[in-house]
Amino acid sequence: MTKVGRFTAALLAAGLVSAPFAYANTPSAAGPATVADTPDSADFPDSKLDAAAAAVKQVAMVKETFEAKLAKAPDNEKESVVEEANLAAEKAVTQHGLSVKEFITIMDAAESNPAVRAKIIQRLK
Repeated sequence: MTKVGRFTAALLAAGLVSAPFAYANTPSAAGPATVADTPDSADFPDSKLDAAAAAVKQVAMVKETFEAKLAKAPDNEKESVVEEANLAAEKAVTQHGLSVKEFITIMDAAESNPAVRAKIIQRLK
């Protein structure tokens, strides 16, 4: 799976984007992470959790903006709208000092580890 495809898959898993953003992506052959594969909340410094929470807020805004664009786009332009959305979401993550890989790792952990999820949710309030 490509970096952008994996990024979208992580956002889908975290509930941050809906299925239309997966328009141009294929499913992962590796399958979902298990709890045993997921880092513990102690594995993430507070600064990374702060950055992930800030990025989540921005990615949610990107999602809202691009869902509207995608709904209005003709079929032949949907893929380019999805690509634009993925790039905007990637920028929303990296401007907070996280790599896409770090963000995906934290979001995967938040999905399967209640302690990590609680820390992210606490920062979103």
